[in-house]
Amino acid sequence: MAPTTLRLTNRSPKQPVKRLPASVELPAEATVEDLKKLIAQTSKVGDFNRIGLFDPTTKKTLKNRKARIFDEQNVSAAGEVLVKDLGPQIAWRTVFLIEYLGPILIHVLVVAARPYIYRDAGATPEAMSFTQWLSFGMIVAHFVKRELETLFVHKFSANTMPVFNIFKNSVFYWALSGLLCALSIYHPRSLAARADLPVIDAVGTALYLFAEMGNATVHLYLSSLRSPGGTERQIPSGNGFGLVTCPNYMFEILAWVGIIVASRDWAVAVFISVGAAQMYTWARGKESAYRKEFGDKYKKKRYVILPGLL
Repeated sequence: MAPTTLRLTNRSPKQPVKRLPASVELPAEATVEDLKKLIAQTSKVGDFNRIGLFDPTTKKTLKNRKARIFDEQNVSAAGEVLVKDLGPQIAWRTVFLIEYLGPILIHVLVVAARPYIYRDAGATPEAMSFTQWLSFGMIVAHFVKRELETLFVHKFSANTMPVFNIFKNSVFYWALSGLLCALSIYHPRSLAARADLPVIDAVGTALYLFAEMGNATVHLYLSSLRSPGGTERQIPSGNGFGLVTCPNYMFEILAWVGIIVASRDWAVAVFISVGAAQMYTWARGKESAYRKEFGDKYKKKRYVILPGLL
């Protein structure tokens, strides 16, 4: 089949692709990613991931990089695609690794520097209670698990995200789950420092371990549904998907509830409350995407992250 001409139009005058050709010739089988690479090559853009492609009618981004460009109905009908320079990019995996490394380092450093940070409160290296050490172990283990999943489990449908996101995302994890939680939990007069009910420690630990195992199981299952480097999506089942749209978020929240119970700390509650609000927004988007893509094949969910609540 002969190549088809596709018109290219800058979507934003503020973020144009310089030297953007008026049109390109593409084979019928060309994918969204193929077009990005061709535009980057002809426009002398070093990283093709900077090229954003948008539907000429809806103005929505063409997210599936493996989709055939001419299978996009509006693109094919108009013979046109909108183009935008997304700016410097960074790999999703790199962002996640940096996000999760922050809390690990901060908790370790605050514990190590505790005699100096709380000098006026009379803290000593031996002064941390069992519950404080338990909370430390829970939080650090949680983020070590996330690092390992990022390296060996997660498969990303997109190659990169804007480099600015690394700062925005890191502030949330480094400031809230890192600095705020560490300074509060390890304070000599925190509730964790004065805890003397081992049964509460046990309840929090049991809930934490159950939820972390559930979260890991869901992540492994979701990874199995996508081929290496693929962007395809399947209807998930079992593993909590009969209860909510995103059981990985459900288990994530429950794990942090376990940390709240064990640590008795308000800062942990603040962190996961903010996180749950964001997860709820993401889960609503996933539910909408499942319904749109799979129609009647997909069993609609009323609750997206917490059965009976959200």
